This record gives sequence, C-alpha cells and structure tokens, in this order.
Amino acid sequence: MNGAQALIRTLTGGGVDICFANPGTSEMHFVAALDAVPRMRGVLTLFEGVATGAADGYARMAGRPAATLLHLGPGLGNGLANLHNARRAGVPVVNVVGDHATFHKQYDAPLESDIDAIAGAVSGWVRRSTSAADVGPDAAAAIAAASGPPGQVATLILPADVSWSERDAAPGECPEPPHPLGRGTLDADTLEAAAKALGSGEPCLVLVGGEATREPGLVAAARIAAATGAKLLAETFPTRFERGAGVPAVDRLGYLADMAIHQLSGIKHLVLAGARPPVTFFGYPNKPSDLVPEGCQVYPVAAREGAALAALEALADLVAPGTEAPLAPAARPALPTGPLTVETAAAVVGALLPEGAIVVDEAITSGLGLPGATAGAPRHDWLTLTGGSIGYGLPAATGAAVACPDRPVWCLQADGSAMYTISALWTHAREGLDITTVIYNNSAYAILRMELMQVGASESGERARALFDLGGPRLDFVQIASGMGVPAVRASTAEELADALRRAQAEPGPHLIEAIVPSLVP
Repeated sequence: MNGAQALIRTLTGGGVDICFANPGTSEMHFVAALDAVPRMRGVLTLFEGVATGAADGYARMAGRPAATLLHLGPGLGNGLANLHNARRAGVPVVNVVGDHATFHKQYDAPLESDIDAIAGAVSGWVRRSTSAADVGPDAAAAIAAASGPPGQVATLILPADVSWSERDAAPGECPEPPHPLGRGTLDADTLEAAAKALGSGEPCLVLVGGEATREPGLVAAARIAAATGAKLLAETFPTRFERGAGVPAVDRLGYLADMAIHQLSGIKHLVLAGARPPVTFFGYPNKPSDLVPEGCQVYPVAAREGAALAALEALADLVAPGTEAPLAPAARPALPTGPLTVETAAAVVGALLPEGAIVVDEAITSGLGLPGATAGAPRHDWLTLTGGSIGYGLPAATGAAVACPDRPVWCLQADGSAMYTISALWTHAREGLDITTVIYNNSAYAILRMELMQVGASESGERARALFDLGGPRLDFVQIASGMGVPAVRASTAEELADALRRAQAEPGPHLIEAIVPSLVP
C-alpha cells in the first residue's frame, strides 16, 4: 500500500467518501488510488474554485466533510475564494493539496510556492505529511480537525514522493466517522442575564446564526420572541436556513447599512445565538461600522456552532414555558404575467418552488424579492453567500446535489458572479445532477453600481460606469450552457419562466434558464 492509498482508505474510513478534484502531476498517485479504493467517489471539476465551493455546498447539506484534491500552491490559490466562504460558514472541508517531491523542492521549479502559508489564510488546521507512515494518522487528524465543533477547513499537504512511497497498513488508521456536533457548553450566568433582559420590557432583539437557523433553533427562538415581544432576526447570510410553511418565518438582517441600522434602531438588549455581533460589510463615509446601537447590551449566549441550539432551548425554557412558536402558513404568490422584473421573477419562483428543494442563492440584487415570495412555499433549505466572495452559487449547488441526490436543487444565480465559476455547469452535466439554474441576466454588476452610490463616489462618470456594464458584448448563457451539455432556454416573460421551470422539474438532470431582467440599479 502506498501513501496515496493509505490516505484514501483513511478518508473513507472516516466518512469522507466524496472528493471534488482538479488534479495535476503531483496528485497522480492519489488519482490512481481511486481504483484501489472504490468507496471514494471522485468528482472532476474544471476549476479549483468549483471544487472548493462544491465541498462547501456538500458539507452544508451532508453535515460532514468532503475532500478536495488541488494541485500545488496555484491550485490551492485558485480555490481560496470559496474556501473563504466555507470558513465563514463554519463548515467542515478536508483539502488535500499535492506538493513537489521532497527531493525536488530544492530546485525551485516553476510551480514551487509556499503552500503552507497559502493554506493558512483560510484553514484552521494545516499539516504536511513527511513520510508514508504519517499519512494515515495525518488524514485522521485532518478529519477530526475539520469536523469540529465548530466545522472548519483542514488542509493536508501531500508531497508526491510521500504519496507514491510504499508502507505497511497500520492499525487504527481508519477512524470511525466523526460524531455529530455536540451541544456545547452553556454559560449559566449569560443565559440568566439574557433572560432577565428579555423580561425587562425594554426593546430586545434575538439574532440567530449558525446551527440556530435550522428548524429546532428557529422554533426555540420564535417561542422566545412570542413570549417576550422581542424582535427576531437571522444573520444576513446564513449557512443553511430552513424555511417555508410549518417553520417559523424569520427575516434576515439587511445587507445595506441603512437597512440594518433601521432594523436595529432602538434596541437596548441584543441576544446572540450562533451569530456574530452585526457589522457593516464595508466601511462607508459617515456611517458606523459597528451596527450594535449605542448603549445596547450584548448577550452572547452562544457565539458559534455546537451550542446555539442548546442555548436557545434553555433560554426558551426560562422565558417562554408553554409558549408555542408561530409557524409560517402555507402561501404562494399568484403566478404573474408579462415582462420579467425582479418582482415577477421572484413571484414565479415562489409559486413553483417544489417541496424539499435546496435553494442556492447568489441572485444578489435580482433576488431581493425572493425571501418574501418564498416564505410560505413548501419546506425548503436556503443556502447563502456566507463570506461574500462571489462565484459560490454554481459550485455550492454542485455539492448540495451530490449530498442530496433525492432532492431538487435550484440555483438562483446573478449573471456577473456566474462567470467566475461558470465551468461548474460542465460538472452538472457530467454527473447528471438534478440542478435547475436560473441566471438573472441584467447585463450589469448591479451590486457594484449600488456600492458606487453607497461609498459616495457620486462624481463618477462614463469610464467608471463602464466597469460595471456586462452588455458589450452581452453574455449568452443559453449558448454557454448548451456548449457544456446543459439544456438551456431563455425567458423574458413570467409565463416563459414558469413554463421553463415546470419543464426542468419534470425532466431529470441539469437545466439552465436565462431570465432576462432589468437591472434593479440603473
């Protein structure tokens, strides 16, 4: 058994049996070992950012890590943006990054780089295997480190000669799959102080994130809000948000600073359960970065994964005994007619979203109407852009579909950010994934037009605005998707979008719909 085979046997023994890969020469023995260890499923992507984003989407839905296989420092570098999103989401990912053979590194070959430093930017755990005998224990440690709690990115660097060197199988190198995240440790004093604040009659807000945006956490939080009159919000970009009829309807903290400031205005007590203290995404002239209102007391009853649900349930028992959580009623918007707009496109999605769907949302400005239009749709999961690094939607949909092959995945995707990782469509076709992608084509980086105004750069002119214009030449997503094996159609009316969604739902495999919408920001 060589080092690569030992690595894959350890990964699969630890429950990591999916590898999203974009390999190179240094990883050839890992690739060859896939035939020796058939339990590992290799999924080829054409760009490393698709591999890392797919691992993120997989972990959000499967609750356990997938592996990535990346080529040296540049390959890892290509995947950093979506590893950043995974890190901010608090999900487990195991990166395997090939390196030059140990004897070759001294020659400073063209692809030589400081992989350890690159990995450290996004990884909570980094280790380099130095011998074939170390690979199994190192891989087991990577799985344990990634699985947390909280989940994190773990990166194992595998030199080529360590990969191809022979070694004997060692007992104990194939660990049991990691146990589910624990309930964590609760601080009784913080819980008691939060309960006292919630009963004070002063304006309170419960802000939930992490595991608390799943149904049990939302039920406990809604009980607290119903019993005390506190406002209830979810963080702006939840990792996995369970929504729909029969689940408490919870709004999210606004992305725009002015909206978030309005939502938080007057709050005297802020209870954090799985959420970070709210801040603006960027620094803006004459606006605060810290969104916690002046004089507001903050109660971090659970800062990260592992304890948020337990904290909310304990807090609900203190302040809301016997209180039932209000649940969202079943409700769908009527199917609209006429030209597509941001509002009518959202209504079509809300009217037709299937039960059990996984929605991967990177619609950005074109998706502003989606939360309201889907609040009463059948139960579904909503995955969002946790780290703000665009180009996550198509890859995350890939991983979600691999994790949940029995559930429909709808990827609601802006046109500009789609182009960052458009090659994910090829993987959708290759793997036959049940993903319906809606590309909102407004021929603009509309979010950047909005940010241009937010930062006060009102003196900008034609040359500046040209950097946000995607209309010359106009992107043709029907041709792009068709060229990668994904059936595609274009819709410019609500009726056409509805017909296309129905057809995609009735047919197996991936589909793409290019929805022509006006830009929300002229």
